[in-house]
Amino acid sequence: MATVLEPRTLSAAEIVELSRRYTLYDWSAQAAVHPMAVDRAKGVYFWTAEGKRFLDFNSQLMSVNIGHGHPHVAEAIARQAAQMPFISPFMAHTPRALLGERLAHLLPGDIDKVFFTLGGAESNENAIRMARAYTGRQKVLAHYRSYHGATGAAITLTGDPRRWPNEPGIPGVVHVLDPYHGPQAPVDSAATALARLEETIQLEGPESIAAFILEPVTGTNGILIPPDGYLAGVRQLCDRYGIVMIADEVMSGFGRTGEWFAVNHWQVVPDLITLAKGLTSSYVPLGAVGIRRPIADFFETHVFAGGLTYNSHPIACAAALATLDVYEQEDLVGNARRQGQRLAAHLQRLRERHPCVGLVRSIGLFGILELVRDRETMTPLAPFNGSSPEMAALNAALLEQGLYTMVRWHTVMTNPPLSITEAELDEGIAILDAALGLVDQRLGG
Repeated sequence: MATVLEPRTLSAAEIVELSRRYTLYDWSAQAAVHPMAVDRAKGVYFWTAEGKRFLDFNSQLMSVNIGHGHPHVAEAIARQAAQMPFISPFMAHTPRALLGERLAHLLPGDIDKVFFTLGGAESNENAIRMARAYTGRQKVLAHYRSYHGATGAAITLTGDPRRWPNEPGIPGVVHVLDPYHGPQAPVDSAATALARLEETIQLEGPESIAAFILEPVTGTNGILIPPDGYLAGVRQLCDRYGIVMIADEVMSGFGRTGEWFAVNHWQVVPDLITLAKGLTSSYVPLGAVGIRRPIADFFETHVFAGGLTYNSHPIACAAALATLDVYEQEDLVGNARRQGQRLAAHLQRLRERHPCVGLVRSIGLFGILELVRDRETMTPLAPFNGSSPEMAALNAALLEQGLYTMVRWHTVMTNPPLSITEAELDEGIAILDAALGLVDQRLGG
C-alpha cells in the first residue's frame, strides 16, 4: 500500500509567501497583493492561520449561502469521492439524475431541464450559445452595471470596468443603461427604463437580437433592486420581439433575496436561468443553465454545440443535492427572509445615525450601503472604479475589528450566510456602526 504523505505544516507567513510566489491572484497587480492566510471556517466565521476570527459578512463572494463547514455536505462529498469521484459527462449516474429532477421541481415556471457547468461564467457562456442557436440571431443585450463572469464571452457581457482591459471581446454584445444611475440621480421608473430598452432594441434591429441577459437583482455593481414592473416589462419586450430572456441568478439565486430565485419576487419566468455559487454553497465548483421547455425541445433535434469535461461531475452533483437538503431542512430561505427584515431595519438605522451613509438597499440578505461626502450633493465617497483614503480606512477598521466584507468603490456590502442568527447579525452591524463613526469623524461630521 502506498504511503500517504500529509502536507507539511506552514506558518501564516509561509502560506502567504509561497502563495504569492507560485500562484497568480486574480484582478490584481501581483506586487500589490497581500492575502490573508486562512486556516479554517465554520458557520458564519473563519479563522486565520494565526487564530484571528472573522465574521464573514459577505459569504466570501456572495456564495457560501449555507455557512461554512456544514457536515452534511462534507459527508456527501466524501461518500461520493469514495464511490465514484469522476465519470465521463456522456454517461449517467445517480447524483446527476437526482439533481436534475430536483432542480426541475425547484426552478421557476416550466424550466425543467438543466445543463451543468463548472460555474457562473461557464453558465452564462453556454446560455448565450443556446440562445443564438435557438433564435439564429447573434446580438446579445446586457446592462452596463452588470457582472457575468471573466471568461471570453462572459466578460464581454459584463458591463462594469472589468470588461475594459479584456476588449475587444466577442462580437455582437450591446450594453444598455440600467434603471439606476448612481447616488446623485433618482432611479428610473419601470416605464422610463423599459422605453429606453425598447428604443435600443429598435435601433439595433429586433430581428438581430438573440438574447437579453440581466441579473434580476444586480450583485457586485450595487445590489440594484429593479423598480416594480421592470422585469415583467422585460419579459413582455422579449416575447414581443422573439428575444430570449436570460436571468443570471448566479449570485441572487438559492435564497439570497428571501426567495429561492430573485425572479420569483416578481413572478417572472425567464427562458434561461443561470446558476452557480449557492448551488453548492461554493463547497465545490458547479454551475447550471436552467432551460425552458421550448428551447429544450429545440435541442431534441438540433445538436447542442457545447461541452465540458467536468459537466455533471459526480462529486459536485452530490454536493449540490446535500446543499439543497440543508436549505430545506434548516429553512434557510425563510431565515434569509426573516433576517433580511432585521438587516433592512439595521441599515436604515445606520443611515439615520451616520451622515456618511447616503443610500441603503437590501432584499433578503442581499444588502449594501452607499457612502457619500455629504447628503446635500450626494457625492460618492470614492470615484467610480476607484477608492479613497476614507474608504481604505473604513476597510482597515472593519478588518481590525474582525468583520470581513466587500468594500468596493464607495460601497459596503452586507451579504452574510443565510444561516446567520440574530445575534451574529447584530454583531456584524455593531462593528460596521463603529467603523462608520470613524468615517464621519474624518469627514468632520
